[in-house]
Amino acid sequence: MHTASWEIAFENLSLGYGERTILRDITATLPAGKISVILGGSGCGKSTLLKNIIGLHRPQQGKIWVGGKDLFDLPRAEYRRMRRHMGVLFQDGALLGALTLAQNVALPLSEHTSLPKEVIRKAAFDTLAQVGLREFGDYYPNELSGGMRKRAGLARAIIASPSILLCDEPTSGLDPITAAKMDNLLLSMKAHFADMTTVVVSHDMQSVKKIADYVLVLRDGQAVFAGSYQSLATSNDPYLQQFLHRTVEDEEQRRHEEQDPRVHAAIQDWLAS
Repeated sequence: MHTASWEIAFENLSLGYGERTILRDITATLPAGKISVILGGSGCGKSTLLKNIIGLHRPQQGKIWVGGKDLFDLPRAEYRRMRRHMGVLFQDGALLGALTLAQNVALPLSEHTSLPKEVIRKAAFDTLAQVGLREFGDYYPNELSGGMRKRAGLARAIIASPSILLCDEPTSGLDPITAAKMDNLLLSMKAHFADMTTVVVSHDMQSVKKIADYVLVLRDGQAVFAGSYQSLATSNDPYLQQFLHRTVEDEEQRRHEEQDPRVHAAIQDWLAS
């Protein structure tokens, strides 16, 4: 199987769990060799879409094309080979606490190859060096900060030089400086792995502005925008403008209601007691 740049295309895609539909009739193409960001509010289906790209769930209807192949119509053996070309950075890093950073990063090689241990260990430390963590290879996850654990998760995702890198909320829970470092790392990965197609789930607009070549915006179970970040930034669509600039419609502001006076009085009594 070739490992040139692969685009990811959604064709009339509907996703959900059981009889509950989360996303419906999504048609879009995430360009090969670029960084695409799936953007939307909390609970809009961003992570659900990512799980279907990975193959953790099957679509309710429609198709997901990866590198021109219908992902869920492949023979089982070819499907497994396709999955091997995907690296995943989970939202919390998903490191195993009983293993050192180097052992965590090395898992794809130690589990799926017969390389000598010393070769695997060197590869793990070399990959940790790419994310600025070489000197922490023998530390355990609970000895490091959240940002460092995310960087280690990124190292594990790229150790096998994947054709597709999938990142679930890579900057969530990070302070602005650490989040900016993560953005720089993703841009560095793009430069280092020129053919790699990167998909990032996010609602961090600062990050989106910095890294996105292409943006897919989800709202109310549908795709309401698909295109370049430049096109998104210049859109006159009211919802997109609200999302970009964190404004709130008057209707939303009017939904605020005063606290029930009985609750307010009870709280005041409790605070004064």
